[in-house]
Amino acid sequence: MIIAGHQLHYLPGMRFFAKIIACDKFILVDHVQFVKKEWQNRNKIKTRNGPMWLTVPVLVKGKFDQNINEVEIDNNSNWGRTHWRSLELNYAKADYFESFRDFFEGIYKKRWSKLVDLNWMILEFLLKELSIDKEIVFSSSLNFIGTSTDLLIEMCQKMKGNTYLSGQQAKTYVDLEKFKAAGLKHIFMRFNYPTYKQLHGNFISNLSIVDALFNCGSKETRKLLEDNIEFEKS
Repeated sequence: MIIAGHQLHYLPGMRFFAKIIACDKFILVDHVQFVKKEWQNRNKIKTRNGPMWLTVPVLVKGKFDQNINEVEIDNNSNWGRTHWRSLELNYAKADYFESFRDFFEGIYKKRWSKLVDLNWMILEFLLKELSIDKEIVFSSSLNFIGTSTDLLIEMCQKMKGNTYLSGQQAKTYVDLEKFKAAGLKHIFMRFNYPTYKQLHGNFISNLSIVDALFNCGSKETRKLLEDNIEFEKS
């Protein structure tokens, strides 16, 4: 039983979904500290002028220690209209944009209070579109106490897994000896970012998965994810 986890992102990228496909049970890590200028409240799309950030404004003043599941959205600006307009302007001519129009237009018309609720609603929809059916739980519901490698081991133990899956970036901090001592296995996953049909000139990688979905559709995007996952045993 392979367990994996990751912080909940806004409009996640392809590697995020590949990680869910590659495991048996997935933990959305929302009980750890929110970090500004990462991926929890922003991601990139492709425009005629290159990649562009879509950032959900959040309240951070005086809240340095807040966890991801505590972050509130700053609704003083009409960011939802801006994000929707950006998607519509840059992807209206994409082959599959109309298939997703109603959902995203509805998402951005709604007033959201918590970042975690917005991100989960989008993720839940995208998982369904990609036919990814895995057990997914929020870490805040499991009362974890560990950090770093100890947290990963605790995830395996609480989810009754025997193997933890990490991305390549985790090689810098995962203590494999601790996994061995706990009687658990560990594997690393590499996602080889694929090229696919895009609008607006030369190919750009590491965008939100909506870029692939709007251009390629759900079935082809799912295949792109599956075909580019590699495993490396620890």
